[in-house]
Amino acid sequence: MTETNGISEAHIKAGVSMLLNQAASTSGRSQVRIASEAAIDRGTMRRILAGKREATVSEVLRILYGTGASPHAHLLLYLAADQGRASSWLQTDLALFFEELVRNLPSALETQLGDRLHDVKPHWAGGTAKRVARLLAEHMDDLARKDALLGDGLNRTHGGGYA
Repeated sequence: MTETNGISEAHIKAGVSMLLNQAASTSGRSQVRIASEAAIDRGTMRRILAGKREATVSEVLRILYGTGASPHAHLLLYLAADQGRASSWLQTDLALFFEELVRNLPSALETQLGDRLHDVKPHWAGGTAKRVARLLAEHMDDLARKDALLGDGLNRTHGGGYA
């Protein structure tokens, strides 16, 4: 169940404002460039970042895009998880992964579950998330082992010895 003070208007405005500020300040881009790429007037951009003007959803996505962040991933992280996680994942491959995962999940669920799609129970979500994370970790470990084996094989073929 969602805590209601976490979805209050004031809480959401403050969180989105902090997320946008952090995205802008960590982007390495000027506010002028971000505003230009977001197609937002510079004065409007300053007021949004200062928290004096509420941004529309479209403006939030465009500002995040202008900062070089993954706009949908970060807004989704903010809404689904928390502002801290959305901020800490700024400008990372993890955010790009999350965006692609969320974008591809609905069609993957439809393909894999077919007629059973509507039999899914909400209480399975936590366990499923852990299982997906575990599968991803195992996949990354497998890739690292294969890279190590390939690297070792390449060293031997090019006259290298054993490490």
